[in-house]
Amino acid sequence: MNNEEKMVILGGVKLHGEVKISGAKNSAVAILVASILVKGKCVIENVPHVSDILDLIDIINGLGGVAEFVGEDTVEVDCSDLTDYVASYDSVRKIRASSYLMGALLGRLKKASVALPGGCDFGVRPIDQHIKGFEALGAKVDIEYGMVNITADELVGDTVYLDVVSVGATINIMLAAALADGITVIDSAAKEPHVVDVANFLNSMGANIKGAGTDVIKIRGVKELHGGTFSVIPDQIEAGTFMIAAAATRGDVMVTNIIPKHMESLSAKLEEMGVGVEEYDEAIRIYVDKPELKRANVKTQPYPGFPTDLQPQMLTLLTVAKGTSIMKENVWDNRFKYIDELNRMGANVNVEGKDVAVVEGGSRLTGAPVCATDLRAGAAMVIAALIADGVTEIYNLQYIDRGYENLEEKLRALGAQITRRNVNPMPGVLSAVNV
Repeated sequence: MNNEEKMVILGGVKLHGEVKISGAKNSAVAILVASILVKGKCVIENVPHVSDILDLIDIINGLGGVAEFVGEDTVEVDCSDLTDYVASYDSVRKIRASSYLMGALLGRLKKASVALPGGCDFGVRPIDQHIKGFEALGAKVDIEYGMVNITADELVGDTVYLDVVSVGATINIMLAAALADGITVIDSAAKEPHVVDVANFLNSMGANIKGAGTDVIKIRGVKELHGGTFSVIPDQIEAGTFMIAAAATRGDVMVTNIIPKHMESLSAKLEEMGVGVEEYDEAIRIYVDKPELKRANVKTQPYPGFPTDLQPQMLTLLTVAKGTSIMKENVWDNRFKYIDELNRMGANVNVEGKDVAVVEGGSRLTGAPVCATDLRAGAAMVIAALIADGVTEIYNLQYIDRGYENLEEKLRALGAQITRRNVNPMPGVLSAVNV
C-alpha cells in the first residue's frame, strides 16, 4: 500500500461472476470520528480495511483514545479517557475525513485544534460552512498557521442555513450539536447515505437526531452518549465502480451486499446507455447483451443525483459508447486531472472550462503506463485498463488504497488479469516504462 507499487492489468477480459461489496468508506471514517463523542466502547462492524481507516485509527489513538481492528471488518473504539484536542498536520495530512475531528472534539471537549485536512487534490475545499455552523452554536473559530482553532465556553443549539449543500459541514454540525444544549436545526442539509448512517450511529449511542436524509435535520442535544454496536452501510461508490466495470467490459456481474436504492441515479444512466440492470433485494445484476452502448449526458449532483465520486469511472465508460457524450461536474472544480491519463490510453476527451468534459465515444483504448491522480480517478484507470488492448501499468496506488478494499482480489475473482508488483525505483518518466 505505497507509491512504490504498481498495478499491472492485461485488458480485454469480460468480467463475470459475483462480487460482495464492503462497508462504506465514507460512512466508516465519519463514524469512527463520531465515536470520540461517546464515553464507552463502540463496536463498529462492516468497516473496510483501507488506508483511510488505518490512518484514522492512528489519529484517534494519538489523541488518547483506544481504537483497533478486532476482526476482519470490526473496529472497537473507546474514547472514555480521550483528553487531547490537537490534531497536527503530520497526523491529518493524508485524509480529508480528518475535518470531522473539528466537530467531534468541539462537541466532546469544547475545544479543538485541527490542521486543515488533506486527502485527494481536485479543487478548493472550503470549510466556511463548517465554521458558520460552529459559530452559530457559540464557538469562536480562528485559523492560524494552518491550524483551525475552535473554542467554546458552552455550545447552545441554533438554526444553521447552509449556503451550499455540504456533506462535510452537515456531518460536522451534527457532531458538534449532539451534546449541545437545546435544539440545533440544519437547513439545506446534505442527504447522502453516509449522512444518514452517521445520524443512525449517533442515535444508536443515545443521541436525538431526526430528519437525516431530508433537507432539514433537527438535533436535540443530550447530556452524554453511551457505547454500543453498530454496522456500517454498504459502500455506494464501490458498488457503482463494479457496476460500471461490468458494463465497460461487456460482462455479467452480480453486485451483492448493497442497497439498490442508493444506486438509482447510476442504474438509470446505465439503462439509458443500453446496459442490462436487474435489481434484487440486496443486489444488482449488470450485463451487456447489445452490440454497442449508447451515448449519454451526465451531470453530478448532491444525493440523490449522480455522485461526483462516480464521475471519473462513468466518464471512462462513456469513452467506449457510440457518439458524443457530455460530463458536467457540478460538485468539485478541477476534478478532471485524470483525463490526460485517459487520453494517453487513446481516449478522445476534451475539457471545456473547469466543469465540462466532451467525450468522443467509440475509442479503442490501448495499454499504457498511467498514474492515479486521486482515489476515484485511480478506479477509473483500473476500468480503462480492463477494457484496453494490451497491458496497462498504474502508479500512485496509495490513492486507490485509500478507499477500495481488496480491489485486485475481487477483480481477479471476476476473471480480471491483474497483479500488484513492487517498483524500485519509481520511474521518473512514465513514458519510458516498458509494458
